[in-house]
Amino acid sequence: MLKSKVTISDVAKAAGVSSSAVSYALNDKPGVSAATRDKVLKVADKMGWRPNMAAKSLSNASVQSIGMVLTYDTQVLSVEAYTMELIAGLTSELEKEGYSLTIRYASNQQAEMDVLRDWIATGGVDGVLLMNIELGDPRVELFSEHPEMPVLLLCDSSVAGGLTALSDDEQSTAHLLVDYCHELGHQRIARIAGPEELSHTFIRDNAFMEETAELDLQYSCFHTDYSPESGRKCTERLLSLSKPPTAIIYDNDVMAVSAVRTAKKLGISVPDQLSIIAWDDSFLCQVNMPSITALSRDVVARGRACARMLLGMIDGQDVKSTTDVPSELVFRDSSGPLVG
Repeated sequence: MLKSKVTISDVAKAAGVSSSAVSYALNDKPGVSAATRDKVLKVADKMGWRPNMAAKSLSNASVQSIGMVLTYDTQVLSVEAYTMELIAGLTSELEKEGYSLTIRYASNQQAEMDVLRDWIATGGVDGVLLMNIELGDPRVELFSEHPEMPVLLLCDSSVAGGLTALSDDEQSTAHLLVDYCHELGHQRIARIAGPEELSHTFIRDNAFMEETAELDLQYSCFHTDYSPESGRKCTERLLSLSKPPTAIIYDNDVMAVSAVRTAKKLGISVPDQLSIIAWDDSFLCQVNMPSITALSRDVVARGRACARMLLGMIDGQDVKSTTDVPSELVFRDSSGPLVG
């Protein structure tokens, strides 16, 4: 039996392009080249495509949902507290206004871009929250070309390309951590960081190098994928040096927890011989033995703030970029002056 109606998927298959590209072309939206637009229109016309007026009338209606794409390695996502706390804050605030959170997982950047383009083309969500912004991130360019879709970036405003951002004061926080280690008497400091392509890692890198140079401290840094295993391997490498660091700062909680176990296995006393500090606080840091000194920030409140900013943009408000409240260093048993 012949199909009674030609769909966008049918046109996409015939034209050899994605459904998102067809949607852009047929709805006269930016996002495709002139050649692709012309090709799609010709194929659609030849196939007898006609717009579904009911669907078209709904395309501009609110779907009461905010979109978020997760790209973390699943091994990290399953143990790290930050993302789950952020989601908890988001959903609790969105629920008050009758909105839901649509979460998709993408295994790579191209897959994420496909999801985002589809949301923009189809109106599948009312707004988008972007995390882990990279230097030269293509998502920034994508949303700059589509101002009709409200978007909030979790990054420093300097890398947001003029889009609205909620940022941390990464530079001041890095200086705080270095100064704390210096005050304890540590001269050799190391950091186990996240992926170097991430913009916040880049900002932290520069701030750590700047402050350790100012205080004439020896500084080393390894970049990881945030996983406990990569944290363990980098810790072992650092502690195998002839003059190992006496204080190590980890860019998340799970790598710091892993480091305590690694130090114990190597016969290194924490904190007498090695101070361990986590950038993100969590329940794991509190209950670990020894408990781990960490930067505390209210991530649930951060999620609520994200929701309020996005809802304001959806409502047509001129929402400005802002910096989150400063983090506080919580002193626990894993850090202290060197003994002996």
